Amino acid sequence: MEKSLYERLGGEEAIRKLANDIAENHMANPLIKTRFDIVEDMDKTKQLVFEFICAGTGGPQAYTGRDMLTAHKGMNISEQEFIVVVDDIMNAMDQNNLGEAEKKDMLAIAYSLKDEIIRV
Repeated sequence: MEKSLYERLGGEEAIRKLANDIAENHMANPLIKTRFDIVEDMDKTKQLVFEFICAGTGGPQAYTGRDMLTAHKGMNISEQEFIVVVDDIMNAMDQNNLGEAEKKDMLAIAYSLKDEIIRV
C-alpha cells in the first residue's frame, strides 16, 4: 500500500516543523512580509498552516481555519505574490530535506488552490 503524502512528509512532528518554517519564510520574505504585519497571533497562524497541511495530505488532524477563498477574499493577492509564497513553501521543504516527489505533490496542492487565492 502506498504511503500518504502525510506519511511521506514525516507525520505530525515533521509537518509541524515544516509549517513553522513556511510561516517563518513568509515573514522574512521582503516581497510578502507586510502581508503578515496584520497577524495578531502568529502561533495560531502557524497552527492553522500545520492543520491545513495535515488535513490536505491525509493526516488525522482537522483543519479549523477558514476556507481559502474566505481567508483571502479582498486581499487582492497578485500572481507574483502567489509564486513567492509557493517558493517559500518549496524552500521550507528543502530546509527539511524532503524529496522531489513530496515537493511535486505539495506544488500540485498549492496550484490547485490558486483560483481561491489570486485576485479574489
